[in-house]
Amino acid sequence: MAVRPIRYLGDPVLRQPAKKVRQVDDAIRRLVQDMIESMYAAQGVGLAAPQIGVPLRVVVLGMPDEEPFALINPVIMRRTGTRRLDGEGCLSVPGYRGAITRSEKVVVRALDLRGKEIRVRAESNLLAQALEHEVDHINGFLYVDRLDSMADLMKLDGTDWSSAHAVAPSEAAAPVGGASSGLPTHAHAGPDADTGD
Repeated sequence: MAVRPIRYLGDPVLRQPAKKVRQVDDAIRRLVQDMIESMYAAQGVGLAAPQIGVPLRVVVLGMPDEEPFALINPVIMRRTGTRRLDGEGCLSVPGYRGAITRSEKVVVRALDLRGKEIRVRAESNLLAQALEHEVDHINGFLYVDRLDSMADLMKLDGTDWSSAHAVAPSEAAAPVGGASSGLPTHAHAGPDADTGD
């Protein structure tokens, strides 16, 4: 097992849809162990393989006071309801939290570490949020793509992104959130539903 470095916003691997795992074997189980160790080292509750530079459809989740588990090739089967979350964060976007809308209920189909099909259901809790968040990652999206506006992105020091990065009109060479910042130039770039693979 090894702690692997987290990839940050701007790394191309985070924007590519990940590849489907063809067989759950010892290499995938070793990857999962590294992902769990890396997630805990970074003090996270979820991690997708692209976040450590591996373009595969593998996620791990470790809710507080629960055993961590892996989902191989997860697909969101059903989403119902909506809820507004004021402080979603991401290991790949350190130092920020964002206000976004997520589903109340989520049902995910995936394979476990034995290659057996499982379903995970979550409702109005951290697990429901993390399931959507991590499936977004394997589809090439980050939570910042789901912001209604850049004013919904807050630095951990309490300032919103747009006021922290304000410049005089004469100094503005590119739109806020342009390619050089790695942040989105528009909201809702992600799909409304998981497309799977």
